[in-house]
Amino acid sequence: MRNILRTRRRSAPLAATAVVAALALTSACSGSSTSAVPGAPAVAGKAAAVGTVDRTIGREKPANASLMPAGSTAARIKKAGTLKVGGTQTAALFSQLDPTTGKVEGFDAAMSRLLAKYIIGEPKTELVNVTAATREALLRNHSVDAVFATYTITPERSKIVAFAGPYYVDGLGIQVRDNEKDIKSLGDLKGATVVTQSGSTAAQAVKKQVPSAKIQLFDTNTECLQALRQGRADAYVLDQGVLAGNASTHPDVKVLPGKFDDQPYGIGLPLDDPHFKKFVNDWLRKIERDGTWATVWKSTIGTQVPGPVPAPPTIG
Repeated sequence: MRNILRTRRRSAPLAATAVVAALALTSACSGSSTSAVPGAPAVAGKAAAVGTVDRTIGREKPANASLMPAGSTAARIKKAGTLKVGGTQTAALFSQLDPTTGKVEGFDAAMSRLLAKYIIGEPKTELVNVTAATREALLRNHSVDAVFATYTITPERSKIVAFAGPYYVDGLGIQVRDNEKDIKSLGDLKGATVVTQSGSTAAQAVKKQVPSAKIQLFDTNTECLQALRQGRADAYVLDQGVLAGNASTHPDVKVLPGKFDDQPYGIGLPLDDPHFKKFVNDWLRKIERDGTWATVWKSTIGTQVPGPVPAPPTIG
């Protein structure tokens, strides 16, 4: 009977408007709460938030030359004049291309520009598109200097790459079509078709929690979201912040309340350079102490998640 209901649902036209489900997107270090995620911000509000980020980056003071001795990675990046960043252009709230300006905006994008300003003196970055399946390889062969891509720290990954941070903690969430009535929690994914990104931690987490779920893997957030919206999947499981970004720009999908399996985000760095990891960790501590981290959060993730700024996670 459930399959028949799904078939009917998938043949129905996508809803034009929706109320995005309540969700929690506070850091694990500051506890959790359920907050309503509003729709996409007004153009004026978005412009104001972007302007705040730009001004904050403009105020970032470059590192003292003594912190970047000759031969160090930071010195090499400064000489090159560009920070090569592994990232994405499709994760709303974190790293998404704004077609009207040609700039990539969001929490991760801002963090990468801040690091570039700290090292180079100017927020010059070169974006190299990565997926969950390609991040490690690009760091190992030094094709990028750092990866800012909602990159969850795990023991397995830490054997291959180094992580500065964590600089944010999210959790896995569940996204469904707005007219979905049967799926209300993780337990309702039994026998359901669930999409997620290949190389992410979500597939293993779902299999552990709901062994009967049928998992389909795609390389990007865009592909996963498309599969859900087109009715080729019943649910999409990934970091709740990414899903909240999807819901803010696509009113035909919603995020279910609650999250599971904490996801501490780290800045991916080459494993063979412990000195650069220390340099980046010291910079993270600085921007947390001086309020820069909080300002960036409020102007990116905080535009969709009401409530106080979460406490940054403990680094190291």
